[in-house]
Amino acid sequence: MTKSKKESLLLGPLLKRLAPTIGAKVVLEPVWGIAGQVTYKSGRRRYFRFNTLDLNPVGASDIAKDKDYAAFFLKKMGYRTIQGDAFYSGRWAETISSKKDIDAAYRYARKLGFPVIVKPNSGSQGSGVALVYDKREFYRAMREIFKNDKIALVQRRVKGKDYRIVVLDGKVISAYERTPLTVVGDGSSSILTLLRKKQRDFERKKRDTLIRFRDPRMREKLRRMGLTWKSVPPKGMRIALLDNANLSSGGGSHDVTERVHPAFRKLATSITKDMGLRLCGVDLMIEGDIAEKPKRYYILEVNAAPGLDHYARHGKEQQKIVEDLYLKVLKSLAH
Repeated sequence: MTKSKKESLLLGPLLKRLAPTIGAKVVLEPVWGIAGQVTYKSGRRRYFRFNTLDLNPVGASDIAKDKDYAAFFLKKMGYRTIQGDAFYSGRWAETISSKKDIDAAYRYARKLGFPVIVKPNSGSQGSGVALVYDKREFYRAMREIFKNDKIALVQRRVKGKDYRIVVLDGKVISAYERTPLTVVGDGSSSILTLLRKKQRDFERKKRDTLIRFRDPRMREKLRRMGLTWKSVPPKGMRIALLDNANLSSGGGSHDVTERVHPAFRKLATSITKDMGLRLCGVDLMIEGDIAEKPKRYYILEVNAAPGLDHYARHGKEQQKIVEDLYLKVLKSLAH
């Protein structure tokens, strides 16, 4: 079973189970179960595929998927984005006659000042995102990105707490803080042993996250801390193994929906509206706490298909939250 199929297993059956409560019916494509049709009492039909629901306009969704375009329009509208620029793989730079190749990207990174963030322009779930500290790490990370994407972003590093706020039809329906993949020392186990235990915990909780044990980003991060996979951290010591906090890459989360400051609620709903979306996940990096009046913050990106599968598998409380959210989504799809 492919990872893509595993990630789709929650949404289809969940919508099929929830639909009768509002008099609707869901038909799932039987082979893969990743595509479905929702039929309402009115006769209206809506569709979904993976986490993409028939809710947002196509044009707005495509812009949201392109991080560079989304950042351009957000900045044009006066929103606080992260300083950065887009660069192209060698072949694509030649095709479009651009000088913004990997070497130009490195010169730009030096201008910003290391460390910098590099990420694929069209990637999702934190894949390929890396915090790089020097020329060697930079070229390795960029070449890794160009294996799957012809455009890479180079951005200034920003610090703070990582949050996602989910907006549906002008209202905040969910917000949670995200933390990177982390192991906690027990005083006797190596970092590799602790990470393997974490993977077993994911499997026990039926969370479909597959940790990439050979991910070079983890190896580089350990090296910078003077550690290796064989290192035995003291009891209670927390070691973050990745710099991005995506749930799909093993990150953790906790719900903060009831704590979001009104100004951040307004910010998230305004971004969603101005990006032409009905359903949107707004990712923010905040210096301070989301419950406090905004001081310094940055918009990381927007997501037109904010899947909540990984969040739901954190526990029964989170699963109930996700079920309530998707029931609201189902109701919104009827209009």
